[in-house]
Amino acid sequence: MSAPAKPAYRTYRDLNVWQKAVELAEENYRLAKKLPKTEDAGLGSQLRRASVSIAANIAEGQGRRGSREFARFLAIAHGSLMEVEALVALGRRLGYFSANDAKKAEELANHTGAMLGALTKSLDKQKGGAAASAVRHPPMIAAVG
Repeated sequence: MSAPAKPAYRTYRDLNVWQKAVELAEENYRLAKKLPKTEDAGLGSQLRRASVSIAANIAEGQGRRGSREFARFLAIAHGSLMEVEALVALGRRLGYFSANDAKKAEELANHTGAMLGALTKSLDKQKGGAAASAVRHPPMIAAVG
């Protein structure tokens, strides 16, 4: 009987999805700076926290034992990603962000979501569980033209 295959990464820092999530958080911090001061404690704070939550949950999940727990944290990260997308869309609808302002954040969110889905599917194949159904990410549709 052969030894189980070792993952192609050593820590969460090696995961491309974590790196992309950090890039998304950085972009959303830049985007939040465009908000008026009256929104810093509201929309700005929520956008920053949700963005950080994506990368943090990927890291925490990778540090847990077993792919089932990792998949659970990836699902939480996906929920935070959906929150980020909703907040960026709201910022656009309220006129705080132009389509051009939000473009990079939206693209990074799409890419991060696809990567979360792929990693979850990979974990599901390893364990034969229901992890893949936890993360599905359709491309973000711009709320405002």
